[in-house]
Amino acid sequence: MKYCYAGKEHAREKEFQKIWSNDIDDVFSDVARYYDRANIFASLGLLSSLQSRFISTMDIQPGQKVLDVCAGTNVIGINLMHREPSLDIHAVDRSVAMQEVGRERASQHGFEIKSFISDVHQLPFPDNHFDVVTLQWATRHLRVIEVFSEINRVLKPGGYFHHCDMLRPASRLVEKMYYVYLKVLMGVIPRLFRSGPASMKCRNYFIHAIRMFYSTEELSALLSELGFSQISGRSVLGGTVGFHKARKPLPSSET
Repeated sequence: MKYCYAGKEHAREKEFQKIWSNDIDDVFSDVARYYDRANIFASLGLLSSLQSRFISTMDIQPGQKVLDVCAGTNVIGINLMHREPSLDIHAVDRSVAMQEVGRERASQHGFEIKSFISDVHQLPFPDNHFDVVTLQWATRHLRVIEVFSEINRVLKPGGYFHHCDMLRPASRLVEKMYYVYLKVLMGVIPRLFRSGPASMKCRNYFIHAIRMFYSTEELSALLSELGFSQISGRSVLGGTVGFHKARKPLPSSET
């Protein structure tokens, strides 16, 4: 299948492949212990509200099998288990350091979240395995077509994919103001939290990754191209953040 956004994905990979392959693991190992606190600071205290709004889009049922892709410190999984303790949650992330923090935090809340360390471009799960898949705050560091295709593969027919990330604003004015804000943050946060050399090295990357990323509408279109249905995309904070919900279609005989 040819994708409308294949050229964009090729350009992103060409621009960022060295960072994705050589630097990102070191960055997240560096920031793991203060990652959540830094995000609260960067969002001006809005992070908890954004996470609550994201989780409110999920129609979670007791006993469902949930996969949290790029789970990081397990913030979403922990919040989901507070909402429905009977969920069977699996967390997958390439960062050992982030998942170590995530396991500690889940244990502190009395929850068990099954942890898997893996490249999320090749998910270590069988086809049609999960009722719900979530992915948040990480897609701009990934080859999107490959990851979304894998998520479609491991979802059960009729299952839902929920996505949240920082996106490229559709408004050029908002976009310009946003990059100024991010540039200021990238100057303050590494010094405030005493980041290591890996994080300092990638400060400009975090801004450029959003500059070459998708708007809410573009991501909705890409989800449709990849075979998802019932797609809803909602922009918040002027389009700097987007929530998406998409369903893996049932076989035609079951619709």
